[in-house]
Amino acid sequence: MKVQQKAPALTGIDHLHLYVENKQAALEWYKNILGFSPVDALADWDTESGPLTIEDASGIIHLALFTRDTQPPVTSIAFKTSGEQFLLWLTHFARQEIKLRVADHRVSWSMYFKDPDGNMHEITTSEHKFVTDNINN
Repeated sequence: MKVQQKAPALTGIDHLHLYVENKQAALEWYKNILGFSPVDALADWDTESGPLTIEDASGIIHLALFTRDTQPPVTSIAFKTSGEQFLLWLTHFARQEIKLRVADHRVSWSMYFKDPDGNMHEITTSEHKFVTDNINN
């Protein structure tokens, strides 16, 4: 591993991945018990292998519900950052020789990486236009 340099900033946890037997049944439970509802802007992601993303009434807490039999359950935390910091994270990970997968989700950008124990993590930004306009600069 390369010499540790100061890491770019994170602004919080964007969402947590949960693995459920049935996304609709889980939605009903989270809706009735905790007051969660689907995130309309991310409804297109709710496919057989994609998540049903839900949020609490304040819109601060987000959960990504994956069907357990289509996705292997793994610990995963999605950290939130700005578009500018997202680009700095790309450079930081390149310097640290951390293998990444970068994804343009059309409304957000994410990078996926593993810790030394194989846990998958994500850094994501909702500043899609900023990253799109600057990712190759």
